[in-house]
Amino acid sequence: MLINSNNNNCNFNKYHRHSLRLKYYDYLLSGAYFITICTYHRECILGDIINGEMQLNEFGRIIESEWLKTPQIREKVQLDEYMVMPNHFHGVIVLTDNSRGVLQYAPTNKFRSPSQTIGSIIRGFKSAVSRQIKRLDYPLIASLWQRNYYEHIIRNENELNRIREYIQNNPLRWQYDRENLEGKPDEIENIFWKNFT
Repeated sequence: MLINSNNNNCNFNKYHRHSLRLKYYDYLLSGAYFITICTYHRECILGDIINGEMQLNEFGRIIESEWLKTPQIREKVQLDEYMVMPNHFHGVIVLTDNSRGVLQYAPTNKFRSPSQTIGSIIRGFKSAVSRQIKRLDYPLIASLWQRNYYEHIIRNENELNRIREYIQNNPLRWQYDRENLEGKPDEIENIFWKNFT
């Protein structure tokens, strides 16, 4: 681990995940995606699981902050469940279709990115996080992210709900998480991921 979570110089805040679901919106109208992004070599540098809850360190808080900015710079994007874990990030992202009158936005002077593909959104998110963290000038942080990321198109409401439940319970089930280098996936974990292969 590159950052010692017991370092008293680090200010840890308890992470309270909250739902960003839009009421009365058909998430599958334009496209909902389940995204997983891992840290480089799956190093646990984003915080710790304590008593079944995620506590973010400074890196983890930057990730959360940048993720929540995504709809501000990309007008056809909405966020659903998400979770920053010690060495990865899960999120559900929805590409909306304003041309059909879904989710109208008030005029704004804020920068809006013209690129709306999942690939460009994730690249922009990862780059923004990396820039913020480089400004902190931590030693031994050569690269924050793995090069690629996992993306799954959510096909129906049942699948969406299973993914939401998985994300919500991820900290409670950290010992079984397949991204946990010290964990051992159980049957529930294996079945969940088998559905996406």
